[in-house]
Amino acid sequence: MAPEKKNKSVLEVDDELLDDITQLIHDRSDAALKNILADLYDFDASVIIDNIRDDEDALYLFSLLDDETAGEVILELSDDRRELFSERLSGEKLSDIVSEMESDDATDFVSDLEEDKQEEVLEQLDKIDTEDSKELRELLSYDENTAGGIMAKEFIAVNSNMTVSEAVRVVQERGEEIDQFYNLWVVDDNNVLAGIMSLKRLIISMKDPEKLVKDVMNSDVIYVEAATDQEEVAKIFRSYDLVSLPVVDAHMRVIGRITIDDVMDVMEEEYQEDVARMAGTDAEELERKSPFQIAKLRLPWLMITLLIELFAVFVVSSHNEILEKVILLAAFMPIISAMSGNTGLQSASIVVRGLDTGIVSIKRWWEPLSRQVRTTLIIGVAVGVAVGVIGYLISDTNKLSFALSVAVSMFISINIAGVIGTLSPMISKRLGFDPAITSGPFETAFQDVIGITVFLTVSTYMLSHV
Repeated sequence: MAPEKKNKSVLEVDDELLDDITQLIHDRSDAALKNILADLYDFDASVIIDNIRDDEDALYLFSLLDDETAGEVILELSDDRRELFSERLSGEKLSDIVSEMESDDATDFVSDLEEDKQEEVLEQLDKIDTEDSKELRELLSYDENTAGGIMAKEFIAVNSNMTVSEAVRVVQERGEEIDQFYNLWVVDDNNVLAGIMSLKRLIISMKDPEKLVKDVMNSDVIYVEAATDQEEVAKIFRSYDLVSLPVVDAHMRVIGRITIDDVMDVMEEEYQEDVARMAGTDAEELERKSPFQIAKLRLPWLMITLLIELFAVFVVSSHNEILEKVILLAAFMPIISAMSGNTGLQSASIVVRGLDTGIVSIKRWWEPLSRQVRTTLIIGVAVGVAVGVIGYLISDTNKLSFALSVAVSMFISINIAGVIGTLSPMISKRLGFDPAITSGPFETAFQDVIGITVFLTVSTYMLSHV
């Protein structure tokens, strides 16, 4: 069956379109509104509903969607509007919507509900479909950051003793229940994972429909247990170029599946968390914490950073004599500090991300270090020459000595920053700390101190002896 034709995507909504839809809402022109919604992709419908200015109007438009479409749309809404709809809609309506969702999406949605609302939805779901309710309660019992927390219960398993034609019939019978699937899990009589068969392999094997599944399946199957951390799951997907992965319990019985779209969400989530942590913040702080709680979370890291930065004060004060003689040195200190700090932070960001994705291995620490040293040598030369030329042009006295001092200082600081920025996340990981937290504010602070120390030390020597 050909996919239903939809109108052009509306990733951006103009005011005229929103005004027209708002007027239709006020006129209660349900038929016209339903026709508009029917011609949109689910994501595009969520964009429009998100951009409706009035909450009541937005909720009214959302209420015109059928339960299946509403289940797709509500997942794409902004956090604020999804939370509003969840509060305003009845438990019965929400349970109708949840019953149409894939089990992993339903789990994510229900887990974000307030406890009272969550229980109300689950109770209503018991009345609609006890099996769906049972599966949802099971998924909610897993840690949300594990394979069990992101898996879906919808999968197709065939017995290894089935014929290929029998396996095809299973797919035909169960295929409508699953939104997308790419592989079949092959199990024995005890539901223990025995192998995997792609849809491509199944179709090709129809040349001999009476052949047994166990004779055409791939017995070398990659799997994860429900307790596996989601970051580890993402690494497995990336390392083996997977599109789906079976999840098993402690007895190797198949209990779910994870697909590539789930992993993409995980990778985005982990990346956002890493970026937030490197800035000394928590990824969820803006959504769930009060200003006082946010300050309480961030202040300790900033105070520790302040203590580190105070070393720079002592370094500067110990070089008062040279600064009094060559006041222009003070103008270059922020440049040296900023460039070395940014270089170190860039290096740390790359390594933190590499550790998350498995590209960087602590056991082979010298490989990323070697690459980073070669990179910072090039960067150091380029930036050092540029700042040296600038120093030469604006210096009044000792032009050559001054230019050399700022150029050499920049070169040394950038390379030290690259080394520290590369090694510090790996050392943190080795010691059991989260490198995303330790490599943010601390990295910048250390580079400030090191950059200023190197600059003033080199300048003192160059201006005194060259």
